[in-house]
Amino acid sequence: MERSGMDSLLALVQSFFSDHLRRVRGASEHTIRAYRDALRMLFVFLAERRGIAVASLQLEDVRADAVLAFLQHIESKRGNGVTTRNCRLAAIRSFAEHLLRHDVTRAEQYGRILSIPTKRAASRPVSYLEPEEVRAVIASIDGTSLANRRDRALLLFLYNTGARVNEALAVRPSDLQLVRPRQVRLHGKGGKDRVCPLWAETATALRDLPLDTPAETPIFRNARNAPLTRDGAAYILE
Repeated sequence: MERSGMDSLLALVQSFFSDHLRRVRGASEHTIRAYRDALRMLFVFLAERRGIAVASLQLEDVRADAVLAFLQHIESKRGNGVTTRNCRLAAIRSFAEHLLRHDVTRAEQYGRILSIPTKRAASRPVSYLEPEEVRAVIASIDGTSLANRRDRALLLFLYNTGARVNEALAVRPSDLQLVRPRQVRLHGKGGKDRVCPLWAETATALRDLPLDTPAETPIFRNARNAPLTRDGAAYILE
């Protein structure tokens, strides 16, 4: 028996996240959350545009003209900039590619979505801190409480390794070697790992953290002993 359009859409959404993004692409949790938010916003917009419930959407509703209207909506009504608009489009394109692989009967419909161009964003000068400024930030952490030791270790780790925030927050005790040769294994995008040397100063700061936790538990944790989030790290730095 042929599945209904909504059943097909639900099944393809589920396989996009559970199979394609996680298993095939090895996407990070940050990417998965960003793609999830983009598609959720798109589906809500499509449903409101048609005056139906999200649960009533079908594959036929995922069309280029509707996607263009959605992109215009998030720029004009939600105040999203070009960069955010292009990120939302990248998520939708990725989903359209997944639809095309599994539903070739609507190849032209999905192809039109894939041909929607990104917008050129005005380039901005890259901002950065000079070494003495970074040192001043790290030196501003005063005190020996667990929170202060964590903040100092985190900022030193980011400065030392150049790791993305998500990579730093995913580091576990099993990834660290704090005796010579001091190093850390970072888990990058697409399931690609790399080893980065650690300064003696960074290793000392990391030893001040509670590392007697399970080997697969992230070492940077918040006041509730839960893994530190990107927002938490941004708050610390600010």
